[in-house]
Amino acid sequence: MIRNADFLLAFAFVATLSTAGAAQAQFKLTSPDIKPGGAIPDEQVFNGFGCSGKNISPALKWSGAPKETKGFALLVHDPDAPTGGAGWWHWALINIPAATTELPKGAGKSDGSALPAGVSSIATDFGTPGYGGPCPPVGDKPHRYNFTLYALKVDKLDVPKDARASLAGFMANANAIGKATFTGKYGRSK
Repeated sequence: MIRNADFLLAFAFVATLSTAGAAQAQFKLTSPDIKPGGAIPDEQVFNGFGCSGKNISPALKWSGAPKETKGFALLVHDPDAPTGGAGWWHWALINIPAATTELPKGAGKSDGSALPAGVSSIATDFGTPGYGGPCPPVGDKPHRYNFTLYALKVDKLDVPKDARASLAGFMANANAIGKATFTGKYGRSK
């Protein structure tokens, strides 16, 4: 038989989980250029390795970050890349100021000139900083491209200037108080 105190304790626990889940669900990352689960347009596709896209980073907007957020990091990763399990890092930004709520289309220039002041662009698996769009092997099933924005408990991540995206991802996860993600897909037949 359940006692009233046990019932109230269980109810309070479930209510706390529901509130925490609702707060997390409010943190959203969107793009007017890429619909969640949809195909990534040629404008955002890499120009090289046999691909002929324009390699323009998509516009991104976010809202509902936790109130304690002191900064953001953005990571774009293809978990389906045939790299022996490591996937492929397509874009990595750290030290995005907490007041920032969007990045305009084309912010991913390799020289960082279109980024908000103070933002650092980390070298991707293409070997350079800046946005590198999708370009999966011909004939692969469409790859998933996960755009993840991390709300951080710190304003700056402590990573060396020559850090790679994997280290930035590790540090972002270690300091995350929230995450917002959407996934786009891209495949090519020739």
